[in-house]
Order: sequence, then C-alpha cells, then structure tokens
Amino acid sequence: MPEISRTITKEAQLSGIDQLFLKDPLLFSKMLLEGRIGQYKTAVSSQSDKVFFDRGIPDIHGYMDYLGTNYPKIYTQKSHQFRYSHVFMMPPWEDIYKTDNERYESYEQSLIIYEYLIEGYSQMDYSIITVPEGSITDRVNFILNSL
Repeated sequence: MPEISRTITKEAQLSGIDQLFLKDPLLFSKMLLEGRIGQYKTAVSSQSDKVFFDRGIPDIHGYMDYLGTNYPKIYTQKSHQFRYSHVFMMPPWEDIYKTDNERYESYEQSLIIYEYLIEGYSQMDYSIITVPEGSITDRVNFILNSL
C-alpha cells in the first residue's frame, strides 16, 4: 500500500497549505487515520497472500508525539484495533536520505522521529524487526525471509 501522507500533503499544497502536518497536525492526522484504516480494510478483503504497507497507523501518533501534539485516544485505540502481523522498520540511512516536497524533515530530524516511531510501535506491543542497510534486493530478501 502506498504512503498516503504524500497524497494528502500534495492536495493541501494545491490549496495553498505548504505543510498541512505542521499547520494543522490534528486535521492531517485525522485524514491519515481514515486513509490508513481504509487501506487496512482493503488489504484484509483482498485475495493477496501478503500485503505490505509503507506506513502504519501507529506512525500517526508517533509523529504527533514528536511534535508534542495532544491528540484524542482514538488514535491509539485504532492502533490496537487494526493490528499488523509484522512490523519492519528501516532506520534512517544518511547515504540515501533525500528531502522533497512532501518529506521536508532533515536527516537529523528523521533520526529523532525514528525514535518516536519505535516507541509508538513498542507501546502497541509490536515486536519490531529492523531491516539492515543493503541493496534493495538484499532488503527485500531479508523481509521475505523474516516472514
């Protein structure tokens, strides 16, 4: 499943809001929550044996924790309700890290956010599998061999 935050960010930029997540983190997060729940339901109803998500529901409250945003319990409740079978995390990798119109965080910020994401998934009782640096083929094989 693709990362829907990019779509939300692009749509907001078309309406004149450069970074909706920074301007209105709760609105942005509400849109993400709805989209990610929709992706989850689509995956469950699909005929696919395996479905991979670029990001999961716990990422939402991990990012809000990073910003220090107070948010309703619905985010953690939905994280408990819609569970993933495996969580693979790829730590920021400076050699390949790039910013763009939707990913505005610096590499240094990405390191801090990563810690919040680890904490968010840990609080949801996930066992996190860290994917090591390597070629795309090596990383894919690592993930597939871990399943």
